[in-house]
Amino acid sequence: MSSIAVKGERDGLVLILPPEDDNPSILAMLRSYLEQSGPFFKGASVTLDVGERVLNEEELQELRVLLEEWEVQLQGLRSSADETRAAAIAAEVELPFVVPLDVAVANSRPSTAIPEESVDALLVRRTLRSGQIVRHPGAIIVLGDVNPGAEIVAGGDVVVWGSLRGVVHAGAMGDARAMVCALKLSPMQLRISDKIAIAPESKGQGRLRPWQRLQQSPEVARIHQGGIVVEAWPGKK
Repeated sequence: MSSIAVKGERDGLVLILPPEDDNPSILAMLRSYLEQSGPFFKGASVTLDVGERVLNEEELQELRVLLEEWEVQLQGLRSSADETRAAAIAAEVELPFVVPLDVAVANSRPSTAIPEESVDALLVRRTLRSGQIVRHPGAIIVLGDVNPGAEIVAGGDVVVWGSLRGVVHAGAMGDARAMVCALKLSPMQLRISDKIAIAPESKGQGRLRPWQRLQQSPEVARIHQGGIVVEAWPGKK
């Protein structure tokens, strides 16, 4: 049985639903997927790609309510079915955009969930400032700093070629093998899968932060024996 695939695009995340023949219960399938994905989608805006599925107004309303339960905003719908697009436009559910799914795109839709290793990494060529959030189902690479108040949520690894001082969550979809690497690792909060480390409000507590070192150098955080540990970046001399 096929399952939902997630894809990161310029305008945000796209949830791609499998063909109706593979899984007729769209609501139950989406609920199960969100439960398995943990906090990755919390606060995100997503576009639903329903392909050739024919959905009525009531089903679209139910989908939006379900997403809101998980603090996910439905920002758009893609469909190759005229009935579904008409229902979305006619429904009281307000969608910023409802677009037809190009036939060529529809024919290339994946029939299975995208394996973690096949999701392309997202390259961010700028410094992330307070209030900015970057979310991607694969790895995220930042060529710049991540300032306090900025946030990164990745399904895979996070690599920051600069100072990491904001909030970071690697392996947000449950990947306990994910790592966080940075030239200067000083986040306010660091999460890997379901493990978390939080910086103390002050340094006068008789202990160092889990990621703090007497000499700043490139470091990598990972899960080891049930907790987050920080080590020198592999290959460092």
